[in-house]
Amino acid sequence: MPLHLIKLCVGADDIADLATWQEARLAEMKKRKQPQTLVHVTRMTPKRADEILAGGSLYWVMKGVIRCRQRLIGIEPFKDGEGVKRCRLVLDREIVPTRRQERRAFQGWRYFDPKDAPPDVRRGAADDDMPEEMRRELEDLGLL
Repeated sequence: MPLHLIKLCVGADDIADLATWQEARLAEMKKRKQPQTLVHVTRMTPKRADEILAGGSLYWVMKGVIRCRQRLIGIEPFKDGEGVKRCRLVLDREIVPTRRQERRAFQGWRYFDPKDAPPDVRRGAADDDMPEEMRRELEDLGLL
């Protein structure tokens, strides 16, 4: 079973905000004629990369709640311009909404066991276009 990572998504209010930011970043790369690879740079490199790249995802925590995930397709250690070790987490472009799951704040990324990960939201479900506030209330009541 693949291992996942979990990370705070600082600055994004919701999934649409994350998607807009990532699309703008890719458009800027295209404009500069750079490779259009979606990455998130971190300071630490996961030591369990093989387990993660066997189908793992990066789960995004927004405002204290896991909201979505993106499949991890690469882990690239590198040194920045000042010689500091960093790591590029290469992400699939598809953002997969998940059931909401509250999470306390933490720094950096953490390994995330698959048994603790929230399930994906079914695509094509009747509640796909439901307002986020209503979805949260119904999930809190155990109706979704």
